[in-house]
Amino acid sequence: MYSVNVRDHFMIAHSFRGEVFGPAQRLHGATYVVDLEMRRPELDADGVVVDIGLATLVLRSVLGELNFRNLDDEAAFAGRNTTTEFMARVIFDRIASRITAGELGPHASGLASMRVCLHESHVAWAAYERTL
Repeated sequence: MYSVNVRDHFMIAHSFRGEVFGPAQRLHGATYVVDLEMRRPELDADGVVVDIGLATLVLRSVLGELNFRNLDDEAAFAGRNTTTEFMARVIFDRIASRITAGELGPHASGLASMRVCLHESHVAWAAYERTL
């Protein structure tokens, strides 16, 4: 399996509900480093997994929709704890939609799977991955 990874980051504010979150129940900020890994069993006609430039632009665009936002104020997340795990899935789904829409080029339809990993710090991260 071949893979390509692109990386970017975004900053948010949010709070959590539930005793399990302790002090994180209060409003706090997070800066996530995001790795987007895309995989396919064979290279496309151009000899690549996906156009890295387009992948970088799409990741930046998706993260731009979240950057510098208080997620507590976003209607799309009402009633949800916007944990790192939850946000990895949100970003995955938004990128998958853009692949389907053709924003990563015609050969991206040959991608087999994808993984989105959000690094909270140098010692903690969470990811979501599945087949496409």
